[in-house]
Amino acid sequence: MRIDHIAYRVKDKEETASFLMDFLGYKKPDNLQEGFDIQFEDGTWAKCLVLEPPEKVSQDMLWKVMDVGSLFNTIEHHLAPEIFVSSGSPGSIVDQWVQNKGGIGGIHHIAYQVKSVQGTMDEWINKGFAEFASEKPLKCPGLTQVFTKPMKLTGVIYEFIEREAQGFCAENVKDLMNSTKDNKF
Repeated sequence: MRIDHIAYRVKDKEETASFLMDFLGYKKPDNLQEGFDIQFEDGTWAKCLVLEPPEKVSQDMLWKVMDVGSLFNTIEHHLAPEIFVSSGSPGSIVDQWVQNKGGIGGIHHIAYQVKSVQGTMDEWINKGFAEFASEKPLKCPGLTQVFTKPMKLTGVIYEFIEREAQGFCAENVKDLMNSTKDNKF
């Protein structure tokens, strides 16, 4: 299990992205410089950016790198997580969350890459760890995801994500955002 990404919902995604790029070295991926927009059924929208860690040097680079230090020791190194930044139009799901966080926003969720989203959901439900924002995982080609509701113990929303490839699916992002509509902030 590794942290896949950290998602921020903020008032100004460009200002936030500039900070993360200037001070932490993150960068916009070559194939997604402008990010993408989500249009909701009520006419509101969210604008989204993906930022990659400075250690990632190509789109094809794996998230983990094996380092063979000796014949008997293999060390697995994980890259820093991607960062997902969104801001929304007045009254949008994203804007409502930002307003409920003092008008500034902040970290919305932490996503963990898992072997099986459904298996992890089943385990957490059986152990009484969490409630989920949707009954079933959301799926796009090569990508399966689900949000927990805010955890009583940590106050954090967790996302479980199962990947066959890198990147985000705009339709899943929209459905994930919609699944948080009724969360208590």
